[in-house]
Amino acid sequence: MQEQDQNNQSEQPLPADATVDAETAAAPAAGADERLAAAEARAREMEDAFLRARAEVENMRRRSQEEVARAHKFAVEGFAEALLPVRDALEMALKIDTPSVESLKSGVDMTLKQMASAFEKHKLLEVNPQPGEKLDPMKHQALSLVPAEQEPNTVVEVLQKGYMIADRLLRPALVTVAQEKTG
Repeated sequence: MQEQDQNNQSEQPLPADATVDAETAAAPAAGADERLAAAEARAREMEDAFLRARAEVENMRRRSQEEVARAHKFAVEGFAEALLPVRDALEMALKIDTPSVESLKSGVDMTLKQMASAFEKHKLLEVNPQPGEKLDPMKHQALSLVPAEQEPNTVVEVLQKGYMIADRLLRPALVTVAQEKTG
């Protein structure tokens, strides 16, 4: 008899409010499926945008590297162009069959002026300290200490000029320096 009661209970129709609960439960599930589909579509869009942005950054990096390589390759182009007249002048001087000392001297002088102009145009500056000037180890290289009638650690003689490009030292001036007086 107990079995029969249980069977009857399971076969009894559901109350009317129970069917409403089943319908409302199905409605959020359908909404959740739509939200999930929308979120997945949005995720695909974001992934696509990310991949495109990453590719764009990679392309910009590659273009920048190519531009830097080109800049390095042709960095001296302007300076080389400014030195071409110097070379031309030297070649013309060598073509003269019987040059006089006067013509050689004036040709070398003109060539030196052309070179000085090229150096100035490209901010290649001389480091040529005057005798008595304080030794600057950032611009001068002392080759020897010599006895002199001037302040110690000052330039006595410039053996070779130095050069700078803008604020960067290319070659220090080679100098002799006055030693301290003993006595």
